[in-house]
Amino acid sequence: MTRIDLTGLDVRPSQVWGGVRIVPLVRAEPVPDLRLRREVYGGFGAVDLPDRTTYTSYLPHGLVADWSGTDVGTGAESAAYGTRLGGEEPPACVPVRRIHRMAKRRQGERRLRFLPLHLALEGYLALHFGGPSVVWDDWSREALRHGLSPRAEAAYAGWAVPGLAEALRVFEPHPGQCGMFLYVADTLAAAFVVPHPDDYRLLHPTLVEDLFGELVHQYAYYGGPVPEFTARIRDGAGGIRTLADLRAAAREQERSWAVAHDELMARDLLETSYAFERVYRAGPFDLYRFLPPFQRGGREQHIGELITDRKGRAVYLKTFRLSENQIRKGHLLRRLAACDWHLGRTAEALGTSYAEVVRRVRGAGLGGLLDAHGVAQRLRETQES
Repeated sequence: MTRIDLTGLDVRPSQVWGGVRIVPLVRAEPVPDLRLRREVYGGFGAVDLPDRTTYTSYLPHGLVADWSGTDVGTGAESAAYGTRLGGEEPPACVPVRRIHRMAKRRQGERRLRFLPLHLALEGYLALHFGGPSVVWDDWSREALRHGLSPRAEAAYAGWAVPGLAEALRVFEPHPGQCGMFLYVADTLAAAFVVPHPDDYRLLHPTLVEDLFGELVHQYAYYGGPVPEFTARIRDGAGGIRTLADLRAAAREQERSWAVAHDELMARDLLETSYAFERVYRAGPFDLYRFLPPFQRGGREQHIGELITDRKGRAVYLKTFRLSENQIRKGHLLRRLAACDWHLGRTAEALGTSYAEVVRRVRGAGLGGLLDAHGVAQRLRETQES
């Protein structure tokens, strides 16, 4: 598996509020035997990882995947508990909740608790986290001993993205809606898919507590209103004579919109080849997180997590749009690791100079891991030669 498979989900015409556009995704039939519900945390959390490191972030909630076959609808009222639809700030002082593992099966139950988006972000932060594997003179003892620790990334909660909370409040779920593509200033901000329409109705408000990157916040802040979807049916050559003709023409407009959306607006997300890492097997379903190829060139790139069925089709999906700086950092880390963290060979692989690689390492926030004396000596030797 290298791509996201949304087979079984159909696109419907978008809803627009200012600069925010939501494109509904509907299923003809809900996914059998899998339901999602929410566990409310509402505070800062520290997650203990298998490598004895800790992931710390604001954790508004977790998701529980249930494949026991029982109906969780009657007991899922907690999915909407504590949701904030306005600009309400979290309390100034909140307890830190310690959580064991990003994904953990409930003992004796066919349920898996995982942390949405944080599962994917931790995978991005752990990218080549171990740091230099060879004792090169360019790297400090701290980098060789502890790797790239600590690594941090900043993100905005949904209620801090201008216009998003109001848009989510006024949008109405489409019949059979099990997901959506979220656009800000007509650039893809996130994708969200769940197995069942009831799950979507309960989890739709929680999107204001999801994490969004700096780029999405900037587009929402500076972007203007976007045009609404409008169907234009022309009575060319006397083609519309009955209500059936009008219905067929309207459906053709919907199909045209769906094709244009998949081939233009969501193309980068759907056509990118990802590196998938399976986190857990839950009965007939598999939980993955994925990373993009970190290719330079201006194309949007996303990280995320998904649950697939036996055929590899996505039954749950949540994505996070990376900024250009985050893409550059991932690209640089992969190049460094491929060259055994040798800055000279990395410069050759990138087709640039040693000084430029040092500049990029510092620009990625990793300058503190370099040995200042070793780098300065190498730069002097390069200038003298």
